[in-house]
Amino acid sequence: MALTSLIVCPDASSVEVLQSILAALEIRTECHPDASPIQALLDHQPFDVIIVDFVEEREAAVILQRIRSSPVNRPTLVVALVGSENDVRQIFALGTNFVLYKPISPERARASLHAARTLMRRERRRSARASAYIPTTLDYANIEKAQATLLDLGEEGLSLQSEHKLPPRCRVYFQFNLPSSPALVRLSGEVVWQDSAGRVGIRFADVPQSSRRILRDWLRESLAVANNAGASAPAHSRPTPPAPQKPRPPASRADDGLARFRASPGNRRGGARHACRLGADVYRLGGSVPHRCSLSDISMGGCYVEMPSPFLPGQAVEIRVRTTELKLRVQGVVQAVHPGFGMGVQFTLRTSEDRDQVQHLIRLLAEVKPDASVGVGDPWTR
Repeated sequence: MALTSLIVCPDASSVEVLQSILAALEIRTECHPDASPIQALLDHQPFDVIIVDFVEEREAAVILQRIRSSPVNRPTLVVALVGSENDVRQIFALGTNFVLYKPISPERARASLHAARTLMRRERRRSARASAYIPTTLDYANIEKAQATLLDLGEEGLSLQSEHKLPPRCRVYFQFNLPSSPALVRLSGEVVWQDSAGRVGIRFADVPQSSRRILRDWLRESLAVANNAGASAPAHSRPTPPAPQKPRPPASRADDGLARFRASPGNRRGGARHACRLGADVYRLGGSVPHRCSLSDISMGGCYVEMPSPFLPGQAVEIRVRTTELKLRVQGVVQAVHPGFGMGVQFTLRTSEDRDQVQHLIRLLAEVKPDASVGVGDPWTR
């Protein structure tokens, strides 16, 4: 099945360059000079990559919102065409995967779109996936009970985060419990791809009927919940695959925020969760060394901190965030850890001022419009 792309750009010269490169990459292209005819199209026709010109930022932000709330294009790769007048950090926060600067350089565009094509091939699947941050153990080759975390699940395969490099094309055996289900799922699969960050794609090879039935029922419920949540998602939400548990705004595939607390049932938290993309610094409590990170989800109970080397469970931390509206300094305790990916932090809000600051930040995230800005600045220092 051919890869497909959508270009939303009024600049004929840029479109010509992009069409030539995409044709060379064997990607079919559909072009529109403005957003008006594509709104309904995004809800019904899936694309592998969508290229949006940010010459009109408000219009482009609306397109991004529509893409990330679409049941068929939520996981689609998005490339933004930007100029010197655009705020690239804010554009990434809207859910963009790649950025191309104008005027478009054919060489740079070719390199970026070639990288995007690799991801398109990897992510193209015949069945939908639901996010599922679930700890599991792997048995393969001469290795037993290797630790890993499932990232998403479908009827035909899954992706996971592994602490070890797996042999190419090897058979993998594992078992796990799905969130909110006591039944054990047992299955085996084959390694299809893996990257340098430890993420691995698995195609199912043998799934017992009982496990397939459990998986299918859970997927049906999870995807229905995610689609309902996506219909009312805020524009600033970061894209992710559909969430497997409670309704929440979609955010990005690389990060699914507090959904990761499902890895440890005792750490589940109440309160509304708000997807975000906020630069921050996290410190070990009492320490002076900042660790650059991003917050991808936040509630009154806690947040998810994306960083390649998360701290150990039980570590007391201090998180510092600065937006255009406020400065936030909040303490917490690490609850859930996912090596190479991040950690869930439970807040310890000791004063009314602490609670007011977190509530203020959540209110900003909940009320922001596509053309508004919850600006992200450099975290403040001591």
